[in-house]
Amino acid sequence: MSVDAKTVKRIGSLARIRIEEHEVAGYQQELNAILGFIEQLGEVDVTGVEPMTSVTPMVMRKRTDVVTDGDKADDIVANAPVTDRNFFLVPKVVE
Repeated sequence: MSVDAKTVKRIGSLARIRIEEHEVAGYQQELNAILGFIEQLGEVDVTGVEPMTSVTPMVMRKRTDVVTDGDKADDIVANAPVTDRNFFLVPKVVE
């Protein structure tokens, strides 16, 4: 796969990066080099290799999945200017 100048400008636009006309050729070479490296990775034989979540073996720490009300309602509304029974009270904005 090869990236052309139009694609470089489109990528820059999507990334909200201003790319000057004299910079397009440099970015085009860099993107083509990156894509070439990715194509090389596709040639690696990974049959029999287990997927990993980390480069070091580890056991995932998991918490018990228990449904609770959080018991934090008072803490959540503590800094609110006006509350009523743990609900935020706000002024009416639509008539």
